[in-house]
Amino acid sequence: MIKKIIVFILLLVVLMPVANATNKSGDIYVIPVDGEIGPAVYQFLSDQIAIATENEAAAIIFGIDTYGGRIDSAISISELITGIDIPTIAFVNTKAESAGVLITISAETIAMAPHSTIGSAEPIPNNEKILSFWTSKLRSVARERGIDPEIVAAMADKSISIENVVDYKRLLNLGTREAEELGLADIVATDYYDLIEQLDIEFNKVVHVAVSFRVLVAQILSSAILVPLLLSLGFIGIMVEIFTPGFGLGGTLSIVSFSLFFAGSILAGHATYAVLIIFAAGILLLFVEALVPGFGIAGIGGIICLIGSIFMASSSVATAVVSLIIAMVFSVIALVLLLKFGPKTKFLDKIVLRASEKGYIAAAKDYSVLLNKEGIVKSYLRPAGKVEIEGAVYDVIADGDFIEKGKEIKVIKVEGRKIVVTKTN
Repeated sequence: MIKKIIVFILLLVVLMPVANATNKSGDIYVIPVDGEIGPAVYQFLSDQIAIATENEAAAIIFGIDTYGGRIDSAISISELITGIDIPTIAFVNTKAESAGVLITISAETIAMAPHSTIGSAEPIPNNEKILSFWTSKLRSVARERGIDPEIVAAMADKSISIENVVDYKRLLNLGTREAEELGLADIVATDYYDLIEQLDIEFNKVVHVAVSFRVLVAQILSSAILVPLLLSLGFIGIMVEIFTPGFGLGGTLSIVSFSLFFAGSILAGHATYAVLIIFAAGILLLFVEALVPGFGIAGIGGIICLIGSIFMASSSVATAVVSLIIAMVFSVIALVLLLKFGPKTKFLDKIVLRASEKGYIAAAKDYSVLLNKEGIVKSYLRPAGKVEIEGAVYDVIADGDFIEKGKEIKVIKVEGRKIVVTKTN
């Protein structure tokens, strides 16, 4: 009897690992890589890969359908995929263009659906420095995955020609059949189930991961095109609000634009609500500066907080610099247009002084006649503002400190169109 018990226990010890191994067959996760490649896509993939790894997935299939996007995000995603211990498969179900090429070749196995394409990975902007860096990255990952590095590099660099494959000055773009013939595609499958059948991997079930509405919104708001546009509209709104008395369209435009920018950053996982506090502090300091004469500590502090919050909300320093430069260029252009064409619209009457029947004078032929004349301040002089002299309103500059509204002034200097006044009471 004792011998039977011992034999039974030994059998349990021997068979238990086999049973555990059978039960350890995990799920196959199908994770989509759709739309523009950017911070939101990276964050989404990072979260889903972590879940698949934690659940000991049998394999991860990345469904590729993208025209590309940002190089920095593509590189981050590539490093994410190559660092996974779980078997990875990239399934190009429609297209893998531009940044999508790097993501695709980062997987251990590449599958393509019939009539899908891969290639056209030229960087934008395409200068020598960026192109060299990008092609080096493509070659490096291709070598690691056992793919001909020149085939992949030719997708980004027009100067690379490969006999019977691609001519000089043309980017390489491959269809399914060409990719298979050149050894880029390992499997041709009609859909995920056909692909899984060909993979011959033991698994429990297939888990199709859906892209949430939150990720879709973050993907749009953090896109390379929309971010500079939102920043531009935000700064333009601030300028309009500064020049316009009272709160109006400029302030509303600024608040909406910056809110969308920070919302995209928070949803993409690049910023926290603490960044909003820094941004709000910057706006408050600029508001204080607008109420106090001169450009001092409040104004400088406000600009630092404003720009600092934008850097903190961006995925990288380079991205923040590029976005700010674009935003500044558009803001300067908008300011010039406001000052030049403002008098033609009712809204900009508050920004640019123009002639009217009420006695406002935008350009006098000879301002020297105003010398030593007295008038009343119509708006705060900080130091620039408006005064009324003999029933007409003029743009003037205060000599020294600012002058409050309603104070009496005297013209002490006239230089062309520049009128300098001083307080007399």
